[in-house]
Amino acid sequence: MKKWLVPVIIIAVIAFGLYSWGKNFNNTAVELKETATRSWGDVESSYQRRNDLIGNLVKTVQGAADFERSTLTEVIEARAKATSTTIDPTNLTPETMAQFQEAQNGLSGALSRLLVSVERYPELKANQNFLELQSQLEGTENRINVARDRFNQAVEPYNKHIKVFPNSLLAGLFNFDGLDYYKSDAGSEKAPDVDFDFK
Repeated sequence: MKKWLVPVIIIAVIAFGLYSWGKNFNNTAVELKETATRSWGDVESSYQRRNDLIGNLVKTVQGAADFERSTLTEVIEARAKATSTTIDPTNLTPETMAQFQEAQNGLSGALSRLLVSVERYPELKANQNFLELQSQLEGTENRINVARDRFNQAVEPYNKHIKVFPNSLLAGLFNFDGLDYYKSDAGSEKAPDVDFDFK
């Protein structure tokens, strides 16, 4: 065997090893990121289901002629704001996620006020359509929570994959950035005060 052939073979083996490592890293990162992106789509889908149900709920409540119009208007406006706030799943940043969550929080608050004020309208509480919609909204809130948890579960392996050494070297080279986890609202770690004011 010729002496010059040995270094060529060694260089070829090293080059092939680096190529295989880079290819495996990239393909795994792409697959994990796509899983996280799809999971975020599930979160948005659950929120969309809630928005759709709220539209039907508003129509049902509007049938009660003396119902508080200001509360209903708040729900309609919050719903419009929540549906207009979207996120590009390929660009999940803390800022865009916070903006999305803020719009959803506004809708949740308006919806809570609506459901509390419904308590004063026995004929509306007895309406079968309203009861069915209220039940579906409760189920949808559970779906939203499950979708957010699954999103965080999908983000974790992707972030681990791109942050461990030596993969972190390739992550910078291939422009793979970590994804942020879905976080709770500020202050939600404190238990809410429940005040039954029966005046």
